Amino acid sequence: MGKTLFEKVWDEHVVDSIDKGPSILYIDKHLIHEVTSPQAFNGLNNRKIKVFRPEKTVATADHNVPTLNQHLPIKEELSRNQVDTLTKNCKEHNINLYGLGHKYQGIVHVIGPELGITQPGMTIVCGDSHTSTHGAFGSIAFGIGTSEVEMVLSTQCLLQYKPKTMLIEIEGDLREGVYSKDIILYIISKISASGGTGYFVEYAGSAITSLSMESRMTICNMSIEMGARGGIIAPDKKTFEYLKNKEFSPKGNDFYKAINKWKNLKTDVDAKYDKVIKFNAEEIEPMITYGTNPGMGIKINETIPSSAINNSDESFKKSLEYMGLNSGEKLLNKKIDYVFIGSCTNSRIEDLRVAANIIKGKKIADNVNAWVIPGSKSVEKIAIKEGLSKIFDEAGFEFRQPGCSACLAMNEDKIPTSKYCVSTSNRNFEGRQGPGSRTFLASPVTAAISALNGYVSDIRKDN
Repeated sequence: MGKTLFEKVWDEHVVDSIDKGPSILYIDKHLIHEVTSPQAFNGLNNRKIKVFRPEKTVATADHNVPTLNQHLPIKEELSRNQVDTLTKNCKEHNINLYGLGHKYQGIVHVIGPELGITQPGMTIVCGDSHTSTHGAFGSIAFGIGTSEVEMVLSTQCLLQYKPKTMLIEIEGDLREGVYSKDIILYIISKISASGGTGYFVEYAGSAITSLSMESRMTICNMSIEMGARGGIIAPDKKTFEYLKNKEFSPKGNDFYKAINKWKNLKTDVDAKYDKVIKFNAEEIEPMITYGTNPGMGIKINETIPSSAINNSDESFKKSLEYMGLNSGEKLLNKKIDYVFIGSCTNSRIEDLRVAANIIKGKKIADNVNAWVIPGSKSVEKIAIKEGLSKIFDEAGFEFRQPGCSACLAMNEDKIPTSKYCVSTSNRNFEGRQGPGSRTFLASPVTAAISALNGYVSDIRKDN
């Protein structure tokens, strides 16, 4: 029997395994940041252990960093301490760090692909759940806990149980106004926030292969939001073209040798998945969430349902109470207070371009505070060069500096209590964007048009 793409990459990295138990998985690339690494380094230092292969680890500061005045010392003591600790640990253990002020600094899941650090066929881990982003390149990428960060630093290996395999196939042409964020929100709304638990998901079909690499990253990024261990997409010509001439991609003849190897990273025709789910692309419309998990989503012109998949009546009621909403209500035309375009889900140059195209020559509504946070210094540089930052500024957006920003309220960028925010980030949990904040997840296009109107808007009707 043939193998799935996931099985090919997994089997290539198994050092040893226990019958009916975990495998020792070799890790090609370890990404770290300031939040989940300090305790891991403390563990190494307490045991007087050095990082086993420091050249396999890449560090950046992203979660706790301010997005204004990054040339100044960080004001928040906890954030400053975490960033300083990362700098100290990387220096002591000879790890390459892209800290504040470095030309490659940015959100860890943005800089990996754009620098060519992420490559097909790799195993990639990070102490961050959205590591699944890197699966868009045909790699096995997933988030790990702090104790596992220590394990990888000390051994370059990880004990892991092999997950089951799931295929999500989407065939057909996408409709007007539908983007990758809508695709993944639609999938999660159909299978629930726990529908992928225990699985590693491969995305396939004509609707997936038609997407750009940056759009594929958005899809894989939110695999964790359906409970999956990660997501993966087979590499193709778009993948190879994206990686060509990247800073850390193979160079010259080595690049073409790599392509010949990467071309084999696809599921065999006789391979079997543990579960297969199929969708028709033409049924997908612009999406928005209404509740407090990403599975609580609806088409933007639909009404809030009376129950949600895999939610008890009590938790569903609690979610709507938190959001200040009711079953049967429409979100379309709902007044909003904030718009956030950013995060590891939607802060790449493609996201900024499509949003800038919507708002060019227009002004945001008086009742809206709007932020655009580029995912990296590289994205920021391109946005400035192309005049996108000027478009945002003239429209009334705040174009800030790279970081995770309002995605998770670990820094100074927080949405105030009871305020509604249309956000391009990945989670809408209670308090995720700030204590008492209320989040509607949507695409950059929906976020942009909503900022202009001052209420939740449908790009198909309002542009």
